[in-house]
Amino acid sequence: MKADDEGTARRSGAPARTRFPGISSRAYEHPADRAALVALRKLRGLDTFVRKFRGAFLERALRMEALGEAVRTSDRQFRTVHRTMREASRVLDLDRTPELFVRLDRDVNAATVGVDRPFVVLSSGMLELMDAEELRFVIGHELGHAMSGHLVYGTIARFLAEAGRVLASVPMGGLGLQAVRLALGEWMRMSELSCDRAGLLVVQDREPCLRALMKLAGGAHLGEMDAGEFLRQAAEYRRGEDLRDSVVKFLIEQPRSHPLAVARVAELDHWASGDGYRSVLAGDYALRRDDAGASVRGELRTTGASCAERVRRSTDPLLVMLRDLAVSADRAGDHVLNAVRRGPGAT
Repeated sequence: MKADDEGTARRSGAPARTRFPGISSRAYEHPADRAALVALRKLRGLDTFVRKFRGAFLERALRMEALGEAVRTSDRQFRTVHRTMREASRVLDLDRTPELFVRLDRDVNAATVGVDRPFVVLSSGMLELMDAEELRFVIGHELGHAMSGHLVYGTIARFLAEAGRVLASVPMGGLGLQAVRLALGEWMRMSELSCDRAGLLVVQDREPCLRALMKLAGGAHLGEMDAGEFLRQAAEYRRGEDLRDSVVKFLIEQPRSHPLAVARVAELDHWASGDGYRSVLAGDYALRRDDAGASVRGELRTTGASCAERVRRSTDPLLVMLRDLAVSADRAGDHVLNAVRRGPGAT
């Protein structure tokens, strides 16, 4: 943390927070999100095209709309949340602090808008629901979207998916297109888990982060909620009772742009308890200067290992069944291989 930031923290009574000079978004991205982003960043030229195309008109129009009907924060307007945006940007070592707007909207919303010079819009409902540290988490989450370029690469991914409509004219091609759309939806949900991690890095205290996510489920009645009980609820949701629950969960989750609240709380709590988070806090993290050299193959291996770990610790009936089948098949394969090695007549 820089000396001037430390002085500001002491004067305000806020805790001194670790800064992450040169941190790459790869440091906090969920493995499934990171692998997709690394692959899309290799499509050089498409990101430049998207930035120029959106920036030429759409991004200008969205910013003008925000200027016209929302309140831009400053040292004289929504001063507290404005200062939080500056502090969060310093923690993540952003070159530029994004503009922050507050819009009258009873719904609880936050959005990162724009690709060339992204800005953040918070609804008045979000400000009314969250306390100062919970808002810090929300702002850190939105900065995570900006750092990862989710809007840029999400636009590219959707373009590639729509370009794949030609598959629909090929026999069974419609199934391939549906698979692409399901994969795209899953990626976007994983990107939200990534940004929850970015929010935790900004706050550096898991409790306000979990509170913010719990409020998205139960509203302002935090005194009526308990983090431990909510995590047990999340475990029950993940576990289910039988295969019917697995199917129902799939049908519930697939149309959504965000993971369910219980899943977000459980995933963030798991990451906050692990070595990945502790390593970043200790200064051992990926750097932006190395992003161009990131390997797609390496990220896919990491993603595969992460998926295997998720399946290993899952209690979902369908995943448990598939895991047991895989173990049984592996044992059967070993038995056959050993029989072949022993030769004819062996028992």
